[in-house]
Amino acid sequence: MAFLDRARRVQDNFDGRLRSVGHGKYGRILRMARRPTQEEYVKVLEVTALGAVLIGLTGFGIYIFFTQAGPWLWTSFFSGL
Repeated sequence: MAFLDRARRVQDNFDGRLRSVGHGKYGRILRMARRPTQEEYVKVLEVTALGAVLIGLTGFGIYIFFTQAGPWLWTSFFSGL
């Protein structure tokens, strides 16, 4: 019976936390939250895509620099060491 009692306590604890979600420190935020409009969603999507493209292009530029210019720089400057 100890297992069932412990399982009941865990379930009651979890249910109690769910009931207090709207009343705790995040309750006001959850009550004020709303679904974004289509224009807001599209704007967030555009900004996110632009950021991903910029980060990708920066990484690709660094990759190209080090694969193409890196060996030349290494042989030019460090071959005499």
